[in-house]
Amino acid sequence: MSAQEGFALWLTGIPASGKSSITRELVKQLHARHVSVVVLESDEMRKILTPAPTYSDEERSQFYRALVLIGALIIRNGVNVIFDATANKRAYRDQARQTINKFVEAYVICPQDICIQRDPKGIYAQAALKIATNVPGSQAAYEPPVNPELTLDGQALPSLEAARIVDNLKQLLYI
Repeated sequence: MSAQEGFALWLTGIPASGKSSITRELVKQLHARHVSVVVLESDEMRKILTPAPTYSDEERSQFYRALVLIGALIIRNGVNVIFDATANKRAYRDQARQTINKFVEAYVICPQDICIQRDPKGIYAQAALKIATNVPGSQAAYEPPVNPELTLDGQALPSLEAARIVDNLKQLLYI
């Protein structure tokens, strides 16, 4: 007998929009409800899948295909997955939507000037200095979702936006 399939939630948005902050709060809220979840965070996964990243379009395409496959394998075993990843092209997220039955896309919107002020990893500063040359929302295009299940405010309290996600997952009967 196979385990009941888990759900996948993909938080997408430009770098420093608040994806990781919302993810941390969401994990706390889900754990409080005894809902287990695995977070596939792109920076951590890149350390394994592309240890010396070039961020080329080809590399990104391979990376996101692998990320979706890993997520799908986890989900098939009854474990829920949160993708905390920019995924600057719609095609990357659409692949997950086509592969995973219980899929929710959450678009985290935040003005770029706020993201630049936050810049916890210094990538916008690196882009300005031309050290980084393919930053989504800066030199590389970011394709926002057309019809995300949720649109979140990256300037709001992460706990409030996480609660909105929990409500959505309850409405979908995923939790």
